Amino acid sequence: MWSRLLTLALLLLPAPALAGVKEKVGALAPSGLVLVLDAEGKELVAQNGDESFVPASVTKIVTAWLAMEVLGGDYRFETRFYLDDKRVLYVRGGGDPFLISEELAPLATELVAAVGKEPIAGIVLDASYYPSNLRIPGIEDTDEAYNALNSALAVNFNTVYAVRSGNKVRSAEKQTPITPLAITQFRARGPSGSGRISLSQDPTVSLQYAGELIAAFIERAGGSVKGKISTGTVPEGLEPVYVHRQSRTLSEILVELLRASNNYIANQVFLEIGGHRLGGPVSLEKSLQVANEMLAAHGLAAAIHLEEGSGISRNNHFTARGLAKVLELFAPHADLLHGHDGGMNKTGTMEGVRTLAGYADTSSHGQVRFVISLASNDGEMRFRLLRAIESGL
Repeated sequence: MWSRLLTLALLLLPAPALAGVKEKVGALAPSGLVLVLDAEGKELVAQNGDESFVPASVTKIVTAWLAMEVLGGDYRFETRFYLDDKRVLYVRGGGDPFLISEELAPLATELVAAVGKEPIAGIVLDASYYPSNLRIPGIEDTDEAYNALNSALAVNFNTVYAVRSGNKVRSAEKQTPITPLAITQFRARGPSGSGRISLSQDPTVSLQYAGELIAAFIERAGGSVKGKISTGTVPEGLEPVYVHRQSRTLSEILVELLRASNNYIANQVFLEIGGHRLGGPVSLEKSLQVANEMLAAHGLAAAIHLEEGSGISRNNHFTARGLAKVLELFAPHADLLHGHDGGMNKTGTMEGVRTLAGYADTSSHGQVRFVISLASNDGEMRFRLLRAIESGL
């Protein structure tokens, strides 16, 4: 008897609570898009839910889901090294998004152990896994780090972090040697004091920097490089002397991608989806083909429109229900999200756009999926809406 009464009481409680949340959401952001669903897919809040919106960086949730499905959480990017009989070192990039200084140091140690400490006669950089004319929609030729060029072979997210005092330039981080190209680029385009700049959209510039930094780490590891750095392709039939497997798994990379919202990493991962499924070289078209086929298989062909994988393009368009479905599919990997206040969510920000999507814990409805989109520059409002959802449900 008492158990039936308790069950009935619990069933009756959410109705006024739901009404209260809807009223609060409407009062806070009457023109905002807010959708909240419980684990069974019941819509608890649906304000302007049929409108499409520009997702900005919440696009990265879709990219992460696609990557986990196609590549798998244990996937590791590879960079291959070859040595010919003249001791010319060939480096073939595989699109590793995390070839940072902390990765290059142990890489160089292993490489020197494999090739010996005799002088290397030159370095040839092979970036043929990516097309030379690759352009990501929304990426502009500016100094901002979020506009970094994607490449088969790039280091430190294709950026330079340095300090300029007058005409003198030094590295801003002890783990990264300063190189001639880094000095000239930062002297020409860097701010006074410290800062991080993206390298030029000219692929030869970023490749030269990669070559210089690899050479510097080879020197640090006890080897030496005497010849010039150039670009080319690995000679047919030459076998690798060392294959470097990224120390971070894809899952670990995605945690950093979603936390730091790095556009360069996002599109490196997005491009690998197509290259892995359809074969190299990578292309934006291949990755979009794979993505669109997967989205269509879940009835999302019209709900999720992608131009690229980071959210930097304003031509990406989602519906709230479409993104909520992706959140349902991504739920087994929700712990990859470490967002606002440590929650399982992802923000998106660009001029006139503020978005927030993910998972929230509520007292009456358990874990819910939510999508918030505001045509606004008020970054705090999305978090106020999230707090209203969490406290009211």
